[in-house]
Amino acid sequence: MFVYPTTIEHDAETGQFIVEFPDLPAVYSVGDSAEEALLNAADALETAFFYLVQERKPVPLASSLNGRNGVTLPVLVAGKVALHNAMIANGVRKADLARQLNIAPTLVDRLLSLKHKTRIEQIETALALLGKKLVVDIS
Repeated sequence: MFVYPTTIEHDAETGQFIVEFPDLPAVYSVGDSAEEALLNAADALETAFFYLVQERKPVPLASSLNGRNGVTLPVLVAGKVALHNAMIANGVRKADLARQLNIAPTLVDRLLSLKHKTRIEQIETALALLGKKLVVDIS
């Protein structure tokens, strides 16, 4: 669900590797090696999601890898993205969630901020209020 497929191409002119995301056509990264480009791709993905959350737009879910390489979101980022998408799907505003959690609205901003460190238990509690459960998979 939060492993985004990628395509990697080598640009012969620049010598760099370019990573693109089929699920997010405007997001890409580059690097001097395929490994560096994939590492940079994780940052590019988080940056794109940061702006989608800021604009209150849904974050697209990942499609199937189908044998392609993939970039996995960190657990905390995945939880925050899931919370953001659940709020949009349920028509819940930040103020509504703050009331339900009995916390200040500024704390909801922190729950949703991809740049802020949050305890995963807080994300789990907020998701539970929206009828969702955070599940971690090890591969």
